[in-house]
Amino acid sequence: MLEDAELFAAIEAMLFVSGEAVTIPDLARALEIAPFQLEEALDRMAEQMSAQRRGLKLKRFGEHVQLTTSAELKPFIEKLLQPIQKQSLSQSALETLAIVAYRQPVTKLEIEQIRGVKCDYSVQSLLNKRLIVEVGRRDTVGRPILYGTTDEFLSHFGLRALDELPPPPDTAEAQDTEEMEI
Repeated sequence: MLEDAELFAAIEAMLFVSGEAVTIPDLARALEIAPFQLEEALDRMAEQMSAQRRGLKLKRFGEHVQLTTSAELKPFIEKLLQPIQKQSLSQSALETLAIVAYRQPVTKLEIEQIRGVKCDYSVQSLLNKRLIVEVGRRDTVGRPILYGTTDEFLSHFGLRALDELPPPPDTAEAQDTEEMEI
């Protein structure tokens, strides 16, 4: 087995060359180690990179790992690259995305019933941004499309897995609060 320094160098080089997220099983296979060994090595490597205050860090989301720049260096990078402004999500797209994230797999009709308005544009926008994806079809009349979130969703919100989402507000508490305000 490789020593940490050699393993970290190999991981860093492979992630740098790939330029995008790589799956943990693919990386483990290339390194000829078990995925659990890679997971442990990635944890140690991330801690070391953080402790050394390096310009790069490991970003993990879902089954993927990627080499990214450290957030605190953003002002310097922006001065150099003068990036194009990222498009933010509209309120309706955020609401739709939240419904998909917490209720997945979910159909457009279910989203519309929760929001009380049509969601065609929001769903299409989220599909285009690759934050949601078609995950199948419901076994009911018309076989409506089911939607779920993607690894890009996890990456966008800095999550490693869906279980890191904050808990949704308790609906009973929310209803009690609304009744008290009226």
